[in-house]
Amino acid sequence: MTLVDIIVWLIIGGVAGWLAGLIVTGYGLGLVGNIVVGIIGAVIAGWLLPRIGFVLVGGTIAAIINAVIGAVILLLIIGFFRKAT
Repeated sequence: MTLVDIIVWLIIGGVAGWLAGLIVTGYGLGLVGNIVVGIIGAVIAGWLLPRIGFVLVGGTIAAIINAVIGAVILLLIIGFFRKAT
């Protein structure tokens, strides 16, 4: 993995976190928090989605969609635990 790959991955995660914050209203963590959630969500989606058989083929758009799905799932989980406490 090169430095450029890491930077692109961070940008995709940031965009995904921002979009997830717009989709999941009420559970947002602010701009920086949503970007971090997007990056973590991208990792989760990259690991989880292929294992359950959900694979999108094709470049950057597919990576953003996968990362948004992961970030939305993560925001919902965080929101569930925030309400429980």
